[in-house]
Amino acid sequence: MLGAGGLATITLAPAAMAAAFEDAIAAFTGGAAAGEGGIEISAPEIAENGNVVPVEVSAPGAEEIVVFAPGNPAPAVCNVKFGPLAGSQRLSTRIRLAKTQDVTALARMGDGSFVQVARTVKVTVGGCGG
Repeated sequence: MLGAGGLATITLAPAAMAAAFEDAIAAFTGGAAAGEGGIEISAPEIAENGNVVPVEVSAPGAEEIVVFAPGNPAPAVCNVKFGPLAGSQRLSTRIRLAKTQDVTALARMGDGSFVQVARTVKVTVGGCGG
């Protein structure tokens, strides 16, 4: 049987995770709005194993790319900065997803603007949440 405290924790957890995601985006953008376009994300529509989900992000002209998984206990998954000698502004990695969620990528472009894109990944087995 769940006590009132356990029920409150279950009820507040999604709200707390959403707040952590919004805080992480605000910290990255400094509160600036992120536009669309100029960034692409590639991830599977269905991940049979949430422990190793391949993600690729490309944002030509970006100085920094951040990948978020807002359904994870810690939403910030990956942060890559590109120097002036970088041949391309692209990252490819494997991430762990706790559950089905939108994987979001944000890029800080060379002109100081921000762009974002998201892709829903359905997790069928595993993940960092079990």
